[in-house]
Amino acid sequence: MSENKNLDFEQGPIRPPNEARSLLLRVTRNCSWNQCLFCPVYKGRTFSRRSVAEVQEDIRTIKKIIEDLKDLSWKTGSGGEIDDAVIARVFQSAAYSQAYRNVAAWMYYREFNVFLQDANNLVLPTAELKAMLDFLRQEVPWVNRITTYARAKTTARKTVEELQSLRLAGLDRVHLGLESGSDRVLALMKKGVTAAEHIEAGRKLKAAGLSVSEYIMPGLGGKELWEDHALETARVLNAIDPDYIRIRSLRVPDRIPLKALVHEGTFTPLTDDEAAEELRLLIDHLEGINSTVTSDHIMNLLEDVSGKLPQDKGKMLAAIDAYRFLPPEEKLIYRFGRRGGAYRSVRDLEDQVLRKKIERAIAEVRTQHPEGLETFLNELVDQYI
Repeated sequence: MSENKNLDFEQGPIRPPNEARSLLLRVTRNCSWNQCLFCPVYKGRTFSRRSVAEVQEDIRTIKKIIEDLKDLSWKTGSGGEIDDAVIARVFQSAAYSQAYRNVAAWMYYREFNVFLQDANNLVLPTAELKAMLDFLRQEVPWVNRITTYARAKTTARKTVEELQSLRLAGLDRVHLGLESGSDRVLALMKKGVTAAEHIEAGRKLKAAGLSVSEYIMPGLGGKELWEDHALETARVLNAIDPDYIRIRSLRVPDRIPLKALVHEGTFTPLTDDEAAEELRLLIDHLEGINSTVTSDHIMNLLEDVSGKLPQDKGKMLAAIDAYRFLPPEEKLIYRFGRRGGAYRSVRDLEDQVLRKKIERAIAEVRTQHPEGLETFLNELVDQYI
């Protein structure tokens, strides 16, 4: 087989951070709801369902790329393995498509997980999604885990039997955007789902034997509803007992619809200190569940608020308290370092070499940015959205 750099297939715009090494396979385009005030991702884009035939053709292309990569490996003396030499050739040439590179990286890391894009794939008829999963397993039988995004309202409409059929076809995990368990917050953010529907969806997935990953969004209640947001989110999580609770802190850059409420004065974003208090309240009220909490995004102030419940609850509360009890100037140094990507934990403040660099950077910003450090820090972290 001759090397074919033009092989390509359709891919969507995003995937969860923990799916960074996964093969990306687009099943639907954009978001079927697309009204949430906090989300900028799919705004201005039309939702559409991809057909079974379209997705199957993409899977055929993926198989061809795999064969092409193995052929390239033999030609470069790598014996069929996708090693550093093969990866360098693919990624150093602009001739290869991004999709081709995605397959190359997937083969290189050898984890063989697949993430189905875009935002709500369970909106497809169960039989159609099952046919896609069956074909993927048939053409690429060494696939390991298969995961997808879905909306809770859509998921709640499925029967447990339908969800079980998808699990048997190879679907392993469903990522759901809980964001908040407060009906007041959900309504304010135009989430289009209730807390009761979130609970129903999560419980159905678990009853079907699927892994459940729930995303929560500290700060989403603003100063007006922060306590209700924290307590009700904990209540819903306790009712579901998801496998994973993933923290994704709210950011409000100019390009998201929620900014209009800020300008109107009906939504007031939390400060970092206030968000830490809210997160502590939420974690403190998680009871009777065995979830794994992860804080795997740079938007989160404290990456080490993570662990397995119930045994690591004290450790997570201690990580929040370590920040809460810092003197104001120490908090500023930590926040600056964290927003710049240098710090992951308050413990990193002990690195004196790094600390001096951050102190110099703060002094420079104070001199060069008369609008102030807070504006600078907000702009710094908003770039990750």
